[in-house]
Amino acid sequence: MNARSVIIRPVISEKSYALLAANKYTFRVLDAANKTQVRQAVEEIFGVRVRGVRTVNVKPKSKRRGIHSGKRRQWKKAVVTLHPDDTIELFEGQETD
Repeated sequence: MNARSVIIRPVISEKSYALLAANKYTFRVLDAANKTQVRQAVEEIFGVRVRGVRTVNVKPKSKRRGIHSGKRRQWKKAVVTLHPDDTIELFEGQETD
């Protein structure tokens, strides 16, 4: 499996920004990917040392638009903890004062 196909995109939310202070990065990953594949993909793509990986299957939410109802898509999220000396520059150019 290709490393670029395992990591789909970073998750940008208030919770994921709060985890950045603890050197934890959140990614949306392939549904069939396991923790070992996520670890290898992050190490290969970003060139960092991974301490741990935690995965979560995000359940679909029910949505309604008038009388029509449906569900959002189910997806898999991985929270990757890095070695304290390593960082990933995901959000370049976004500086906070």
